[in-house]
Amino acid sequence: MEYVYFLLLNNGKTYKGSTSDLRRRISEHNQGKVKSTKHKRPLKLIHYEAYLLKQDAVRREKYLKTTYGRRDIKRQLSSLLKYLKLTK
Repeated sequence: MEYVYFLLLNNGKTYKGSTSDLRRRISEHNQGKVKSTKHKRPLKLIHYEAYLLKQDAVRREKYLKTTYGRRDIKRQLSSLLKYLKLTK
């Protein structure tokens, strides 16, 4: 299984990534082993998608990092993001 995942960072922004071992990767983020999220902890896993093929997950991750992809995922997760900002 391949995963595309979304983390909510302590600055309110989201991080998108892909991995074949979601638990290990989230643990690496939380331990500060990932350079791009090291100084933005604590972080929270807010969404993930599972794919059978790595190429599908990579394609989805690349799309979500485009302007259209960011807009789509913001729309999809809008209620969750509003809720998380209210509970901080």
